[in-house]
Amino acid sequence: MAQLVTAKRTLIDKANTTVVIVVSAATFLLVFSIIATKSFIQQAQYQDKVIQKKRVAVRTLKEDIESTKKLQASYIAFTTTSTNAIGGISTGSGKQDGNNAKIILDALPSTYDFPELTTSLESILSDKNVKFNSINGTDDEVTQSANLVSSTPEAIAMPFEFTVSGQYDNIRNVLTALEGSIRPMQINSLSISGNQDELTLGVVAQTYFQPAKSLNMRSVIVK
Repeated sequence: MAQLVTAKRTLIDKANTTVVIVVSAATFLLVFSIIATKSFIQQAQYQDKVIQKKRVAVRTLKEDIESTKKLQASYIAFTTTSTNAIGGISTGSGKQDGNNAKIILDALPSTYDFPELTTSLESILSDKNVKFNSINGTDDEVTQSANLVSSTPEAIAMPFEFTVSGQYDNIRNVLTALEGSIRPMQINSLSISGNQDELTLGVVAQTYFQPAKSLNMRSVIVK
C-alpha cells in the first residue's frame, strides 16, 4: 500500500513539474510575442514615417525641377530683350547698355567694394564737364566681409560724399545723372555755394549692396 501511495505521489510530482514547465514556456512565449509584436509595430510605424518623409521630399524635388525650368525660361526671356530695363541696348557697350542681368548686378552688387563705387561715380560724371574736388567715405570692406552670403539677404547701405565744381547747367546735370544711375543713389543732403561763374556742389548720399543668398541644405532626422 505504501509503495502505491509513493508511486502516486511521484506521478503527481512529475505532473506538477510538467505543468510548471508548460506554463513557464507558455508565459515566456506570450511575453516574447507581446514584446516582439510591439517592436514590430514600432518599426513599422517608423518605416511608415520614413516613407512619408521620402514621398514629401520627392514631391518637393519634382516641384523644384518644374520651378527651375520655368525660372530658366523666364531668365532667358529677361536677358535676351533687345532693349534693357533702362533703355540701353542689350548687346551694346555704352554706360546704359548690357543685358538686364548685368544691369541688376551693377545696380545691386553682392559685395562691399568702396573703390569700385568711387570709380563708378567718376564714370557717371565723367562727361558732365565738372571738376571732382573730393570723394570721401569709409572703406569698410574688412567689417563687411562677414556679409558675403546670407540665407535672408537684405540691402546694406554704403555711405559716401563728394564735391564737384562747375557751371550751373553742368551742376544740374550731375544731379540728373545721379537720379538716372543704375545703382540706387539716396541723397541725404546737398550744399551749393559759389557764384554764377562757378558753383561747388556738395553731396552726402548712400548707395547699397546686397549679400548673395545662400542655399542651406539640411538633413531631417525621422524619430
